[in-house]
Amino acid sequence: MITILNDNFSQLNDFLSTRSFSKIFILVDENTHEYCLPALLGNLETDLAFEILEIEPGEEMKNIQTANQLWEILTEMQADRKALVINLGGGVITDMGGFVASTYKRGVPFINIPTTLLSMCDASIGGKTGIDLMHYKNMVGTFTFPEQIFVYPKFLETLPYKELRSGFAEMLKHGLIADKKHWENLINISKLDADAVVPHIETSMEIKQDVVQQDFQEKNIRKTLNFGHTIGHAIESLCLSQGNPVLHGEAVAMGMITETHLSFAEGLISEEDCTIIIENIQKYYPYLDISDFKDEDIFELLINDKKNTDNKINFSLISGIGSCTFDYQCSKKGIASSIEFYRKLNDASM
Repeated sequence: MITILNDNFSQLNDFLSTRSFSKIFILVDENTHEYCLPALLGNLETDLAFEILEIEPGEEMKNIQTANQLWEILTEMQADRKALVINLGGGVITDMGGFVASTYKRGVPFINIPTTLLSMCDASIGGKTGIDLMHYKNMVGTFTFPEQIFVYPKFLETLPYKELRSGFAEMLKHGLIADKKHWENLINISKLDADAVVPHIETSMEIKQDVVQQDFQEKNIRKTLNFGHTIGHAIESLCLSQGNPVLHGEAVAMGMITETHLSFAEGLISEEDCTIIIENIQKYYPYLDISDFKDEDIFELLINDKKNTDNKINFSLISGIGSCTFDYQCSKKGIASSIEFYRKLNDASM
């Protein structure tokens, strides 16, 4: 399902030549249109007609209004059920494009060509598609696998540092929940750039894909991929609702620190491991100011997290570096204590 593209994209052209698609629709945002689309079009060898669909960049575009506009465009352009949607972009594009394709005419085929580290290692893999509802992350979506995922690592050279760092958070997560050696390799990266992370991308992709293959619809072990995301998504949603969005990986890094402390408070990891994990995450990620957010605001989002059942907050917490437990329920007092621990980190660093 995952193919690493060479410089002439021959594997993609082979894929297109062996399938009977009627037309191609390439979904991009303004950034991937400028920096990534030329490489794709310059190497695309097909007689199929294609159209470029462009949206503005940013998480705030991942909503039902944008999806509706794309459905309307596909309808106006007479896209049939044999049309192929190519999602060329980061997590917003692969989430949004997958959702639009999987629901248009009850499903048309799509492929993902991720262009960010976040989408290469995480968002494009696993068959989760979705959009945000109000300021709730990924509340509406489907479980639908893409026909194929094509990864071109050189796209990482187009990324700003903050975007690269955002995706690196998901790689760190993969190590923490499933592979201690991967974690150790990552935290030994002294300079975070494309050259440093490329050798480790396939390991992260393999970890994500292996978990998904065991549990496609997130009934059990796939929930471990949510480590750092329960609190992280809540903070990301609050920032979005205030018109001050943060990158997904920045919120996840904050969530991993907080949920690592929660894992320690629950007796799942040692104090030594807790300190090691938090200090290493802090090496790469600045403190995320959450002073404007009240505990009540955070808990409202935690209660509405889509992973919950019976109004109980389900966490995925690490039980050691390289292992993770899921459906773990903590007291409100314990959760609040770990959030307060994170708030005080800023004081400690001043």
